[in-house]
Amino acid sequence: MSPSNANTNANTNAIIIQFSLLICSLFCINAFTTYPSGIHRGRWAQVTTPLPLPLPLPSFGISHSCSYSSSTSTSTPCSSNSKSSLRMSAVEKSVTAEEINSRLEAQLLKLKAKDATSIALSKEDLKIIHEDEHIIVVDKPAGVLCVPGKENNPSLSQAVFDAYGSESGRADKMVVHRLGMDTSGLIVFARTDKALKGMNTLFRTRKVTRSYEALVCGTIEDSEGSINLPLMRDYEFPPYMRVSTDEHQRALIGLDVEDVGKKLLERPKESLTKYEVVGKEELEGNAVTRVKLSSVSGRTHQLNVHCAAIGHPIVGDKVYGINGEAAANGGLEEGTLSSRASTEAQESIASAIGDKSMCVHANTISFEHPVTGEKLSFESGAPF
Repeated sequence: MSPSNANTNANTNAIIIQFSLLICSLFCINAFTTYPSGIHRGRWAQVTTPLPLPLPLPSFGISHSCSYSSSTSTSTPCSSNSKSSLRMSAVEKSVTAEEINSRLEAQLLKLKAKDATSIALSKEDLKIIHEDEHIIVVDKPAGVLCVPGKENNPSLSQAVFDAYGSESGRADKMVVHRLGMDTSGLIVFARTDKALKGMNTLFRTRKVTRSYEALVCGTIEDSEGSINLPLMRDYEFPPYMRVSTDEHQRALIGLDVEDVGKKLLERPKESLTKYEVVGKEELEGNAVTRVKLSSVSGRTHQLNVHCAAIGHPIVGDKVYGINGEAAANGGLEEGTLSSRASTEAQESIASAIGDKSMCVHANTISFEHPVTGEKLSFESGAPF
C-alpha cells in the first residue's frame, strides 16, 4: 500500500471514530437530561423531554412602542453589589441541595419575623370601597398581611371577617386573591359561598382586569412598552424569583425534587408586563418615573422582578431593589433598558425612601359581579 493511501485510510478511520463518539455523547446526554419540571434527575426512570444540543437560549427582551427590542446576555451578576460572593455564574459553579435549603431556611426566618410586624386593623381602620351582601372591596394599606399565615398574624382578611362576617363563618373562605404585605390597594373579599366560587372562576379564567401605579427609579424614556421575560425560582436566593436564563436552568441539573421541592424545578414561566409612563418626577432630587403597570400573566412577584430587570426597580422595594434580599437586576447582569438607573442613583433613592413603604399600589380593578353579573369597576388613588 502506498503512503498516500495509508494516510487516507487513517484519516477516514479517525473521522469514523470521532463521529461514533459524538453520536454516543448525544445519546447519553439526551437520556439523562430533561427540561424542568421533571428535569435534572440523572436517572433513566425519570426521563421526560430530551434536551436537544445545543440548548437554545430562551427568547427574552423588551419591546416598546418605538419597536426597540433587546436580547440580554447573562453571566455573573455585578460584583459591585455587597452579595457578589454569592452571585456566582451558574456556568462556573452549580449549587447543591444543601446550599439551597440552608439559604431558604435563613430567608424564611427573616420573612417570619417580618410577617409578625403586620398591622392589626379595626373596623374603623378599614377603607371600604364597595359593600353588598356578596362581596366587599377594600382599599388595603401597606404593612398588612392579606392572610394570617401559620403564625396567625394580624391580617386584612381577619379584620374584614370580624367586621362583616361571612356565610361560611370562616375568614379563609372570604379570600379570593391577595396583595403582598408591602403593597397597598384594592382587594376583593367574598361574603357568600356563591360569590367565592364565582370570583375564583373569574380569576382563574383571567376575567378580572387590574392595574397598578408605581414609582420606579430613574427616568423611563419611552412612553409605553412591554417587558417579556420568563421567570423562574431563584436557587441562589430562595424563595424569591429571577429572570430565567439558559445558564441558570443548567445550574439545576442534578437536583432532585425530593431534596429541593417541586417549585424550584418548575418550568420557566412565560411572563408579560405592560407599562405606561404617567409622569416624570423627583424624589429628594432623584429622578423617578410614575408608571401604570399591568401584569398580563400574573406570576409571583412579576412586577417587582420585571421592573428591576429593565433597570428601573420599584422605589422602596427592599427585596428586588438595590442591595435587596433577592438577586439584583432581576438576576441579570444589568438592566436591559439603556435608560436604566445607575447604581448610584438607586442607592440615593433607597436612602431617601428609608423605611417607608414600597411605592406600588393596586389602583384599579374591574370584573363582573360573581352573582348578579353587573359590570363593576373601582379605582383608588395611590398614597405616594
